[in-house]
Amino acid sequence: MSEKPAYLIFDLESVVDGRLVQKCRFPDQPGMTPEEAVAKERERLLTTSNGKSDFVPHTFHVPVSIAIVKVGADYGFQELKTLDRPKFRPQVIVKQFWKGWQSYGMPTLVTFNGRFFDMPVLELAAYRYGMAVPAWFNAPGNQYAQPRNRFNTNAHLDLQDFMGNQGATPINGGLNLCAKLIGAPGKMDTKGDLVQELWERGEHERIDNYCMCDALDTYLVFLRTRVLTGQLSINDERQLVARLKGWLDTQAGHNLALAEYRHRLIDWTAPGEDGNPFLD
Repeated sequence: MSEKPAYLIFDLESVVDGRLVQKCRFPDQPGMTPEEAVAKERERLLTTSNGKSDFVPHTFHVPVSIAIVKVGADYGFQELKTLDRPKFRPQVIVKQFWKGWQSYGMPTLVTFNGRFFDMPVLELAAYRYGMAVPAWFNAPGNQYAQPRNRFNTNAHLDLQDFMGNQGATPINGGLNLCAKLIGAPGKMDTKGDLVQELWERGEHERIDNYCMCDALDTYLVFLRTRVLTGQLSINDERQLVARLKGWLDTQAGHNLALAEYRHRLIDWTAPGEDGNPFLD
């Protein structure tokens, strides 16, 4: 691939580090297994939140899968890849991510809800593993131009922030809703709350496949936001989606998850003035 990507659209899947949970939350129980520590912490969180959530904070997470869609300056699909498959070593995944971003000339990172989760997990992982990322943390210039500044969308475009006016409006339904609105598959047979269990069962490639599909959904949502901003016409979008479909057709025989994704990716058309404005 001769052209460097202008955008790296990615999704991250992570698991809770049970050993860290045990050391921080239950230091008086050193014999507790990592799995037991995670289960007990989830139970504690469910109780303290009055049954609302058992989600363990991102500070206890490590990445186990990152899927990246490389996109050109013309918004065209270039490549989809995941990091450190089939070994899925968190320290290698993190190193490859930051090294790749810098080697490509620091293209714009694009996520859905990455401001809240994906980027903090990657930053803390770099801290954990002793990795230097000066281009991300120490860029010269005014504060508003720093890559980590929330409003610097040239460095990182969070599509949830974009759609929700920088947090002013919650995007209830998240990526799944935004994807289904435009004919993308959205969530299929795997969901984020299953990742911990799948990891503990050794189903690492299933997690990676799920991550790939979320990254593709994020790419399609990204294209529609470029239609909103006038940088693409709806016909331009259709052509770019057709290019992606062509690539998926070539992959269907090698990856069942991508084959299913291609099967569920419908031909979106805008309703006419007298058409049904609701999803069928």
